[in-house]
Amino acid sequence: MLYPLIRPLLFGLDPERAHHMSIAALRWRPGGAPPIVGPLATTVAGIAFPNPVGLAAGFDKDAEVTDALFALGFGFVEVGTIPPLPQPGNPRPRLFRLAEDRAVINRFGFNSQGAEVARARLAARHGKPGVVGINIGANKDAADRVADYATMMRMMAPLATYITVNISSPNTPGLRALQDKGALAALLDAVIEARGTSTVPIFLKVAPDLEPADIDAIARIAIDRRLGALIVGNTTVSRPPLASPHAGEAGGLSGAPLAVLALQRLRDFRKATGGAMPLVGVGGIDSAESAWARIRAGASLVQIYSAMVYEGPFLARRIVRALPGLMRRDGFATIAQAVGSEGA
Repeated sequence: MLYPLIRPLLFGLDPERAHHMSIAALRWRPGGAPPIVGPLATTVAGIAFPNPVGLAAGFDKDAEVTDALFALGFGFVEVGTIPPLPQPGNPRPRLFRLAEDRAVINRFGFNSQGAEVARARLAARHGKPGVVGINIGANKDAADRVADYATMMRMMAPLATYITVNISSPNTPGLRALQDKGALAALLDAVIEARGTSTVPIFLKVAPDLEPADIDAIARIAIDRRLGALIVGNTTVSRPPLASPHAGEAGGLSGAPLAVLALQRLRDFRKATGGAMPLVGVGGIDSAESAWARIRAGASLVQIYSAMVYEGPFLARRIVRALPGLMRRDGFATIAQAVGSEGA
C-alpha cells in the first residue's frame, strides 16, 4: 500500500542506484521462510515448488539477498547471471525506465562479482529451505565460452536446486549464437558432462527473438538432452511502438511491451515440445491474470522481475494470493491440471 507513495522518490533516482538501494534494504530484512506448501504446490523437473511464481535472474545477480527474497512471496528465486570471473559489465548508463510504457531497457552485460564470491554466499546458506536456481553465463572476453559454462556447472551444481544455462542475453556480443543448433548441442553436451554424478536439473533460458526453425531445433535438442525445463524467454531486441524518450536505447527490452511476444513464444514452444518439456513463462507478467494466462498457455512455472519496478516488491505475494481463486473459477484443483489447458 505504501509503494505508490515511495515510487516517485525511487523514480527520481538513477535506475541502477535505485536497484542497489533495493538490494541494500533487503540485506537488513530478516531472511524469510519459503512459502508454505498449499494449493499452488507443483512439481517440475522433480523439484517441489510451494507455488509457481519465481523471481527471474537479474535482480539478485551476486546471490546477496536470496533468503530475504522468499519473504516477498516467491516460490523460488533464481540468482545470477554469474560468469566465472568478475567483470564490470557495459559502461553506464545501462539501465533505463520507460515509465510511459511500464517497461525497462537494460544493457548490463553480465556485470558480476564473479563465481567465487557468489559461491561463498550460496555455500553459507546451503541446506536452508527454499528452491534456489543458479543462472550461469560466460565472461565477455572468454576465449572458450563453452568451457566457461562447464566451469560454472562444476562450481555451482552442489549448491543449486537447479542450474539455468543462459544463452539468451542480448548484451554479451555473440552469446545468442549459442542458440544455433550445432553450437547449442555442443554446449549442452559439455555442461551435462561437467555435471558429473550430480542430478541437479538443467534449465535452458532462450530468447523470445527466435525463428520457427530455431524453436523446433531447440525443442528437439532440449528433449534429447533431457533438460529439466525451458525458460521462455529473456529480454527482446525488438521494439514494438513505445512512448518513452528512452525507446531508442540499445539493450534488451522487458516489461509490459514484451508480454504479447513472450506469450506467443511460450505457445510456440508448447507446440514444438508437444508438452514433453516443462516450460517457464517469463516476460511482461504483472498480475495474477497474466500469470494465469501464461500457465494456461503451457507454463508450469512463471517468473517476474521488471513489473516489480511499477507494481512494488510484494507483487509475487499478490499474485500467489489471487491464483487459487482463478483456479477455482476455471475448474482446476491443481496448477499441473491447468498447464496448457487454454482452448481445451
